[in-house]
Amino acid sequence: MTPLLLVLLLAAPAGPGVEAVHDVPNDAGEGLLVELRGMEELQEATYLVLQRSTDGMEYSDVMVRYPPFREGMLEDGADPDFPVEPGVPYSYRIRWVTAAGDTMVSAPYASGVAARGQWFHTGRVQVLLACALFLGLILYFFSRAQKGRRLYLRPIPGIEAIDEAIGRATEMGKPILYVPGLSTISDVATIASLTILGRVAKKVAEYQTPLMVPNADPIVYTVAEETVKQAYMEAGRPDSFDEDSVFFLTQSQFAFVAGVNGIMARQKPATNFYLGMFWAESLILAETGSLSGAIQIAGTDAVTQLPFFITTCDYTLIGEELYAASAYLGREPKQLASIKGQDWFKAILMLVIGAGLVLSLLSALTGSDLVGPLRRLITAEGGG
Repeated sequence: MTPLLLVLLLAAPAGPGVEAVHDVPNDAGEGLLVELRGMEELQEATYLVLQRSTDGMEYSDVMVRYPPFREGMLEDGADPDFPVEPGVPYSYRIRWVTAAGDTMVSAPYASGVAARGQWFHTGRVQVLLACALFLGLILYFFSRAQKGRRLYLRPIPGIEAIDEAIGRATEMGKPILYVPGLSTISDVATIASLTILGRVAKKVAEYQTPLMVPNADPIVYTVAEETVKQAYMEAGRPDSFDEDSVFFLTQSQFAFVAGVNGIMARQKPATNFYLGMFWAESLILAETGSLSGAIQIAGTDAVTQLPFFITTCDYTLIGEELYAASAYLGREPKQLASIKGQDWFKAILMLVIGAGLVLSLLSALTGSDLVGPLRRLITAEGGG
């Protein structure tokens, strides 16, 4: 045996153990990939334990695996109980129990590799391009709006009827009831409802029509009161604001409904607004208002409650129409530009989905993979 071959044999690692350590790609520095060798021998093990150390002396268990061991790679950091610290190099070794019951420990492996966080996930280039397209559309319509270009939004009957409903209440000399939902201020539907409340309150202040805004959440009540007060100031009638027009009832769901129904029975409002987040109480509210003969305009993004509002109310804002209502009422250029940008982006997505359906049908008919290029374009396949 030549001296060179003897040196190579002595230097070669014997038996199973850790072959290499790699940083997990496209993460925040939370994992390391530990590559094992000798998988043929490890297939006969009863179980395997991955151990790591920071000083190369004291090792602790961080992962336990039972057969079959199909892969030769273990991800340290996958267990939240044993997190990997970014920038800290570890030494690894494995301990396993053979079929005969013998406990074996491999030689330590100090790689010097530490977990590093990446600035960008290379497998999500498509998401970056989609975000860039979306922001580009928003900025484009912002630019058009600032130049005074007219931005068209399709008429929404429920929003168009708001002025008519307020005018009807003014003519009849009856109050307007506005219910901003039963959810908290963190709900997007509640925020949209309070925005619309500001528009309604400004119109009410101009017409000098009584307004009632019952609330089921203390924080929503505070915000609603400030919104209505600000609307009266913008209308030039701050002295007409009645602090008792915005009030808190209760946080109990059906107790709140009973209180609002009592208001309907006593005050006989000519117009009822139900805009925000609602649950099982929606039908009780809307049915009571319908029996009183009031014009009712509802809006929510709660899919399960929409059938009740559609059945019992004169106009219903469905889903995103509730969010677009504030821009539609205010006609502010930036809000309109935002709506236009979102609509165009949705149109592009619909075209891509439609193209995918057509290509899928053609692929099924012809037996060729026509949809493959489109799939690679809109997914992370092959993106690294």
